[in-house]
Amino acid sequence: MQRVTCGERPDWREQAEKVGFVFHTIDDAPYWDETAYYAFALEEIERDLEAPTAALDGMCRELVARALADERIMRRLAIPVEYWNWIAASWKRGDPSLYGRFDLRYDGQGPAKLLEYNADTPTAVFETAVFQWLWLEQAIERGIVPKSADQYNSLHECLIDGWRTIGRGRRLHLAGAIDNPEDRGTLAYLEDCARQAGLDTRVLAMADIGRMPDGRFVDVGNAPIELMFKLYPWEWMVREPFGASLPGAPTQFVEPPWKTILANKGILPLLWDMFPRHPNLLPAYFDDDAAAATLGASYAKKPLYSREGANVELVVSGATIDADGGPYGAEGYVRQAIAPLPQFSGNYTVLGAWFAAGKPCGLGVREDMSPITKNSSRFLPHAIIG
Repeated sequence: MQRVTCGERPDWREQAEKVGFVFHTIDDAPYWDETAYYAFALEEIERDLEAPTAALDGMCRELVARALADERIMRRLAIPVEYWNWIAASWKRGDPSLYGRFDLRYDGQGPAKLLEYNADTPTAVFETAVFQWLWLEQAIERGIVPKSADQYNSLHECLIDGWRTIGRGRRLHLAGAIDNPEDRGTLAYLEDCARQAGLDTRVLAMADIGRMPDGRFVDVGNAPIELMFKLYPWEWMVREPFGASLPGAPTQFVEPPWKTILANKGILPLLWDMFPRHPNLLPAYFDDDAAAATLGASYAKKPLYSREGANVELVVSGATIDADGGPYGAEGYVRQAIAPLPQFSGNYTVLGAWFAAGKPCGLGVREDMSPITKNSSRFLPHAIIG
């Protein structure tokens, strides 16, 4: 694994906007960055990233089954009790998941370590599946990478396969914060994948979801919402005015209700308890657990429901070296052993390993000058060379 400086395409912004990647720049700073790329050996991908991603998914599914059989775990995760039976029913039915992203600490040496699991509403999907693949094709043409270069990236195909299996030809509604450029772009891409899978689709804002007296959710035209993808976290969904109506509605949701368990930083100490000293896990404990003291004065403190680094605090030798603000924390915290992100050319680097349609299928690389990865952290392409 190495960071390789390279020249950017002079027209990449025009290309990005042509294919719908309009959020390539955030607050006048680059989000997409192709002034460098990350080169991997095939063995690093297959042994250190792909195989651990499959193992982590299996461990997470084992954790869901254990949590649903133990109300102490459900309480630890701060999941409202009125939704427990609904979540359990979703798991017992085998409601399918479309995708998720494991964020990993990896520098090319030793096992990758799980930092967190974006199990419910992961973004960075279009730039992973489409735009970095376009970069690779043109990088080969321009001689930036060898003609034999490849990319760990079948995410696009897996998303289409996943929609084909989940949708079964039904109409799909996709809902989210469509006034947000990134969310709107992500929804548009996932809608395109669903259409390629043969589904009839509709995109709508969360505020446009209606509810009929019989409990059915409908869109603005009163068409029933039978199948819905929501780019909107479950912990927000249950707090919406329609939240109390979710368990009684006949709508099938993607991601399914059982993902509520995994979209929670509380899985980090739970996984460590279930699989102690697993090579792909870091020691982690709930903040109020006496065992958290074993981490000493250096740890990452994370809220149960944190997104894009919000309210995360990095503590080294008792001093906070980095922290990000946000609305989270009242639900509780976990402490995770410090695993300093590797630095390449002064940038802190984290890897996002994708799991879709039941298999590991892609990689996204993010960089930041800060050790906490945020929404604005840059996305760089990668290539498999050798």
